[in-house]
Amino acid sequence: MSDPRNRPLYEDRYWMSADGLKLHYRDYAQAAGSADKPPILCLAGLTRNARDFEPVAARLAGHWRVIAVDLRGRGKSEYAKDPMTYVPPVYLADILTLLDELAIPKVVAFGTSLGGIVTMLLAAFAPDRVAGALLNDIGPEISTAGLARIRSYVGKGNAWPTWMHAARTVAEGNAEVYPDYDIEDWLAMAKRLYRLNSSGRIVLDYDMKIAEPFRTPGNEAAPDMWGALDALSSKPVLVVHGSRSDILAAEVVAKMVARLPGAEQVTVPEVGHTPMLDEIVVVPAVDRLLARIG
Repeated sequence: MSDPRNRPLYEDRYWMSADGLKLHYRDYAQAAGSADKPPILCLAGLTRNARDFEPVAARLAGHWRVIAVDLRGRGKSEYAKDPMTYVPPVYLADILTLLDELAIPKVVAFGTSLGGIVTMLLAAFAPDRVAGALLNDIGPEISTAGLARIRSYVGKGNAWPTWMHAARTVAEGNAEVYPDYDIEDWLAMAKRLYRLNSSGRIVLDYDMKIAEPFRTPGNEAAPDMWGALDALSSKPVLVVHGSRSDILAAEVVAKMVARLPGAEQVTVPEVGHTPMLDEIVVVPAVDRLLARIG
């Protein structure tokens, strides 16, 4: 991906997991003179990938180094031989391996949904590695209705002949989440969710086997996530909440902010699970978070 002046916004880079998987991340470089800031580490949701962070990464690139990760089994990262490694503790281990390889002492973690669970675990197990955090529509408690909805579709593959077919499918499944989207928005989302396979068909860009542990009760999150959240109590934190979310309840958001003295809450109106972080109410809140860190 390049900016209008034909300069690359990011480089595709890779690292190896402890169990031998080649994992991918996008590395958006900093401008000279800003290397004292911790990088922003972007962690996507269950079925999503690094492309989800294109809008926020493009806006912040240059001012900050942005590392947008494809978790194992997503995007350009290799698929795991053992599907039971598709669980938050293994994702955490993969991320710690990456940070060690890049010799990054601290990050600002932007975690969407599953990525927010990994962010809380990172704070709990390696608190010195977290300079601040953005938790995007995720918390220590997940609403059962939202979990049931996700379990109903995750791991069910389909294939389409054109991007317009894929976009219409995405629109049908997410109309309640993004009621104000038009066809251009749905096309952009389809291109983040799907890829073109070797047969010229449009398919979902993740390993269908990620559903196996997720459908096992107890594996969608680690135990005592309230304890993990408390590890962020001394950090600058932004909690982003979609007003229509069926994953993160408003009362859980209130409890989170009450437990985190350094937290700010932003609710995105008329958006469900999850906000894209480029909404008009989110952009200045992200800038305020980063100003507190940078």
